[in-house]
Amino acid sequence: MTLVYVLNKDKKPLMPCKPAKARKLLKSKKAKVISRKPFTIQLLYWSTGYKQDISLGVDAGSKFVGLSATTANRELYASTVELRNDVSKNIASRTQNRKGRRSRKTRYRPARFNNRRKGEGWIAPSVRHKIDSHIQVIENVYKILPVSKLVVEVASFDIQKIKNPDISGKQYQEGEQAGFWNTREYVLHRDEHTCQHCKGKTGDRVLNVHHIESRKTGGDNPDNLITLCKTCHDNLHKNEIKLNHKRKRSYKNETFMGIMRWKLYDILKERYDNLSLTFGYITKSTRIKYGLSKEHYIDARCISGNPQAKPLGYYFYQKKVRRHNRQIHKSKPSKGGIRKLNQAPYRVKGFRLFDNVSFEKQECFIFGRRTSGYFDLRTLDGTKIHASANYKKLKLLEPRKGYLTERRMAIPSST
Repeated sequence: MTLVYVLNKDKKPLMPCKPAKARKLLKSKKAKVISRKPFTIQLLYWSTGYKQDISLGVDAGSKFVGLSATTANRELYASTVELRNDVSKNIASRTQNRKGRRSRKTRYRPARFNNRRKGEGWIAPSVRHKIDSHIQVIENVYKILPVSKLVVEVASFDIQKIKNPDISGKQYQEGEQAGFWNTREYVLHRDEHTCQHCKGKTGDRVLNVHHIESRKTGGDNPDNLITLCKTCHDNLHKNEIKLNHKRKRSYKNETFMGIMRWKLYDILKERYDNLSLTFGYITKSTRIKYGLSKEHYIDARCISGNPQAKPLGYYFYQKKVRRHNRQIHKSKPSKGGIRKLNQAPYRVKGFRLFDNVSFEKQECFIFGRRTSGYFDLRTLDGTKIHASANYKKLKLLEPRKGYLTERRMAIPSST
């Protein structure tokens, strides 16, 4: 059953109501609409409504966050939030652009990497973004529901145990690179100082350590490095040969969770009183016990402590998008050495990127704009609605926000 979220006159949340009651309040001008998704109204008079105990379960993750607010009998809110995973890539691109500009547009200026003091408690921007996103989506639920209890699932991964199930004791302190001067020396030793492509057939004794994936995306982890002779390495970059090796499994997401879990807990503990933690094995046991499907918002319902609460039948799928691209010019110049502007106008024919619009009675988002007035329309799962729709046929439903929201039907609860 659809619910409408209600705010008091001072914007403090009350218990949600049915659409029929919200319709009467809006028609009699006793309330006004605050948001479309989730549909929220604000009363224009003071109300002292009865409040129930609401538990908010949060399935924390590196890529997705699941949220579910429940009472003992029913679910009041459910959502799955897709986080951004391009922060590291964008920072690397920014660094590349700045390095290029120092030597291209002005006299050479040395890089200023030795006068950057990282403050106490500093964490990488990519991890900071994920922590901030978790806090933001939790606050968004607190804005529309009078939550009385917060339960967060934090994951703990033993990456060394995953790589080597037999590891124990002192081996945890040594690691796979123990006894080597640096990563290069370890990779050469691991590959037995032999080219992993030609196996020494070229006779080239000069060895290079090659990134299987670019350093921007794969990093300098030994699992992303391979030994190649100079001949094979040069031919690979000339696209004369193809490397058949793939990097081993990346543990980036597990590392993220290991860093962020206590940071997230400490921040939430300062903001909310009734906070408790749970762990993945408890959630899994509860889900299997009640025969529930494996979805982020369903896991969050189990985390909330009310797995048998009557589900809503729908959930909100939210996607975090970039606010603004500050790159002024494109990296590659066109003919004549002219660098084109990278930024589009703030508004094109009255529409912004990621505006929620209606096209031929179908709700979608603007994923691409042209100055001619023809836009690329898609849903959040990437489904193309129209590759070149005329702006005159569009109706603005809601301006773009940091989190794009789409209502979806929930899958059956039981497996």
